[in-house]
Amino acid sequence: MYIQPTTTYGSLIPGSEYIRSLVRQGTISEAAAKRLRWMDHYHRHRNARLTCRYFGISPQTFYRWKRRFDPYDLRTLEEESRRPLHVRQAETPQAVRERILELSKEYPRWGRDKLAVLLKREGVRISGSTVGREMAKLKARGLLLEPENVRRAKLARKRRRKPRYATRMPRGYRVEAPGDLVQVDTLRVSLLPDEKRFHFSAWDKLTRFVGMKAYKRQTSTAAADFLYHLRTKFPFPIKAIQIDGGSEFMDQFEEACERVDILLFQNPPRQPELNGGVERSNRTHREEFYEVQEVPLNLEEHNQQLSRYEYVHNYIRPHWALELKTPFQYYLQWKKIQKAKVSPMS
Repeated sequence: MYIQPTTTYGSLIPGSEYIRSLVRQGTISEAAAKRLRWMDHYHRHRNARLTCRYFGISPQTFYRWKRRFDPYDLRTLEEESRRPLHVRQAETPQAVRERILELSKEYPRWGRDKLAVLLKREGVRISGSTVGREMAKLKARGLLLEPENVRRAKLARKRRRKPRYATRMPRGYRVEAPGDLVQVDTLRVSLLPDEKRFHFSAWDKLTRFVGMKAYKRQTSTAAADFLYHLRTKFPFPIKAIQIDGGSEFMDQFEEACERVDILLFQNPPRQPELNGGVERSNRTHREEFYEVQEVPLNLEEHNQQLSRYEYVHNYIRPHWALELKTPFQYYLQWKKIQKAKVSPMS
């Protein structure tokens, strides 16, 4: 696009209203309009550093676009394509492509690596990744289609899949009583190079009451057993449990939660901070138990020792977050306050 030149260079820079109109018309992109505002501000104030501070950009970025800017052609403020001038072309011979297509149709459920092995038996030296790229190109061109019976089988499996019991925590979910939200997680512990344990840990958001038990395997069966452990150890009923996306909290664990009417909230992926309470609790267990005590290799003895530590943590250890009360003392205080609220006035 070209702008009619006038007598002064500064007047060639349009104002903000004109810039917005260019964006609405589709003449320049939002990004180019943003850079045009930089130039507008600079030519009004004649101070590059002031412009950089005003827009929060680095001097290197500003000067790079200033050198490119031509007030007679606003296209100079658009990003240039970074595509290489010379793109490497596929070197797979046509005969090999045709053979890949034939093998893919003959063995529709075999992956790229298996097909690469078949081609090598025929004297064609080719990697599995190259076979995969060629298969993707064939699918994009519509030459390689999945057999109808395979598609039907996949759809049938999808229909048979039982919906998850776990859900996202509702927005505005309130924690007002003990057991309203218990965070559960696992801590991997190495007793010896070839002896690992999975420490299941629970943490109540209101009272800081904890539960813990060690297992040899990180499975949904172990998680379901841990849920039973929590229900026998916690002095209050559990209303909801918050978990991450670990596979141990699926299948039997979900069924166990559903069976006893405990809500199950699964955190979104890559957001461990949502389970920050139990994560911090795990650090305490590592520092005050596993780094201090001599943990026996026998699993039963290990859990007996953990049970004693669990009791100390809940009934003896003062907590700063609870004004140096124990979790059990805090729970009793909460019950007393609730009782006072509902008792009739004397």
